[in-house]
Amino acid sequence: MVREPVSPVKDKDYDLIHTLQLSLEHIWRMETYIADAEDRGDQELATWFRKIQENNRKAGEQGRKLLKERLQRESR
Repeated sequence: MVREPVSPVKDKDYDLIHTLQLSLEHIWRMETYIADAEDRGDQELATWFRKIQENNRKAGEQGRKLLKERLQRESR
C-alpha cells in the first residue's frame, strides 16, 4: 500500500479551500479532455469526462456554499 505524504498544513480551512480549488480545476481540465475525446470521435469517453465534470461541479458548489457559511459564522 502506498502512503500519501503527510499534509504540511494541518488545518481544516486549508483542506476545504484546497479541495474546492481541486474540484474547480478539474471542471476546467475536463473541458480539454472532452474536446480531445470528441476530436478523436470517442463519444463514450467524452460522455464519461462530462460525468466527472458534473460531479466536480456539484462538489465545487457544495464546497463554495460550505466555505461561505463558515466564513459568515466566523465573522460574527
